[in-house]
Amino acid sequence: MNSYRHPAIRITLLPRDTNSQGTIFGGIILSYIDMAGAIEAHRRTSLPRFVTVAMREVIFHQPVFVGDLVSFYAETIRIGTTSITIRVIVETERYGGAQGRVRVTEAEVVYVAVDENRRKIKINQEPDKSDAG
Repeated sequence: MNSYRHPAIRITLLPRDTNSQGTIFGGIILSYIDMAGAIEAHRRTSLPRFVTVAMREVIFHQPVFVGDLVSFYAETIRIGTTSITIRVIVETERYGGAQGRVRVTEAEVVYVAVDENRRKIKINQEPDKSDAG
């Protein structure tokens, strides 16, 4: 399992991503959560195609502000026959702040492995050798 050492994605969010309250749209955060989860699914299985089938328990703990450095950490929770569940933790480093890292959002995302015709395929459950050690 990943212990949140290295982010799947790291980005600074910009004014174009804000809502009328001056914070980052939740939908922007959700799209990056989906990408971070997919990156983990690909890394864990080496399969080329996944589709998102569910986002579970998305919790927005804190707002994200323009200029925040946002990191999306992903770990595999479960691998089934055709599906994989990924937990994504989102943390920010506030622009100009000395708060350190702040957990802002977390979610579980379920993906299904598919072939080039979008039909479900089995996931090989051999351990990922890149996580050894």
